[in-house]
Amino acid sequence: MLSTSNSKRVVLIATACALALSACASNKKPKQRLAYEERPVELLYATGADRLDRRQWNQAVAYFQEVERQHPYSEWSRRSILMQAYAHYESNDYNEAIADSDRFIQLYPGNQTAAYAHYIKAICYFEQIVDVNRDQAATGQALESLRDVVQRYPQTEYSNDARLKIDMVNDQLAGKEMTIGRWYLRQGDTLAAANRFKTVVDRYQTTSHTSEALYRLVEAYLTVGLLDEAKRNGAVLGYNYPGDPWYSSAYKLLTSKGLRPAIEPKAGGSLLRLPFTKDKAKTAKPPATADVKPDVTEATKVATKAAAEAASPPKRTLFKMPFGKKQ
Repeated sequence: MLSTSNSKRVVLIATACALALSACASNKKPKQRLAYEERPVELLYATGADRLDRRQWNQAVAYFQEVERQHPYSEWSRRSILMQAYAHYESNDYNEAIADSDRFIQLYPGNQTAAYAHYIKAICYFEQIVDVNRDQAATGQALESLRDVVQRYPQTEYSNDARLKIDMVNDQLAGKEMTIGRWYLRQGDTLAAANRFKTVVDRYQTTSHTSEALYRLVEAYLTVGLLDEAKRNGAVLGYNYPGDPWYSSAYKLLTSKGLRPAIEPKAGGSLLRLPFTKDKAKTAKPPATADVKPDVTEATKVATKAAAEAASPPKRTLFKMPFGKKQ
């Protein structure tokens, strides 16, 4: 049994912890809620838009929520949900922004502005991506959501931004596989490392990590005595990246083992690594009020531009296999 002094000490510690937790809770800024006062919907919406322009995100959310509360069945109410999602996104409240987007998609799945709801949801996941040394759960969610935007709305401005970010996300995921593979190599688990590098070659072969992954496969297979596999991956590396420094290293390594590749290394540089950047200034803004009073001329211009871009999408070339084979 505890002594009286020990019991008092336990009580004091528990009390201190409770006070600390309550202090933390009190420091959390409460969400602003407007007192109910019936006002014209145009005034509420315009005030919320003004707060957005002033970058007063919490106040903007409060006014757009008031639009929903006072005028739930109006066109302005529908638009207010998207504006809340954007304001939450700008204030880094990504969970709320995703919830707003999901709510819009559930209520208005066939509306033309649902494209923006899918887009801002994907961008919220993208903004939560962390460096390759940490868990990449948000990266996977971002990739799935960005692909959804491209597949659903290929002729919109949102798909253009989504495609660029998909390339960044794939490079990030490939980088994660490379990080794990290198760690396995340091631990002496060569086959586990080779599986990671093979994933990069098979799944992320258009990323900047492919040449290193092929070199690491050469290195790993030579270590475990799989000479044919090492030679084959070296040939693929030389055929696709003859001027890459990783191929020069692979060429020297294979030659030292009596497996000299047919292709000589060429002078050149390595592939440029796509920088992973987050820039909210480049995120598309919510669609304008054109759907309340449509501007036919402007809408036609946008549709024509999108159709022209869709007619000539950027070509993505996978690397080729030597000896006339393609992968």
